[in-house]
Amino acid sequence: MARAAASHILVATEAECVALKNQIEAGADFSEVARANSLCPSGNQGGRLGEFGPGQMVREFDEVVFSGEVGKVLGPVKTQFGYHLILITSRTA
Repeated sequence: MARAAASHILVATEAECVALKNQIEAGADFSEVARANSLCPSGNQGGRLGEFGPGQMVREFDEVVFSGEVGKVLGPVKTQFGYHLILITSRTA
């Protein structure tokens, strides 16, 4: 069964999500941006969610994690919780 590990940053607006993505792409550290901005408790761990399988996260999140490019910051991804930036750190088939 497929498994993935990912980190994310959760914010309330798409504009905030895009602004944070721009900061990261300009060289800011993903973990530090997560600690400073994420609304999710995982922000305290730099956004790390650990390892999980398909179906353990909400559908929109799952689709990105199990199809997106590993090592690239992806998003904004809208879910019922808000807007996410997702960093897939590993994935196995």
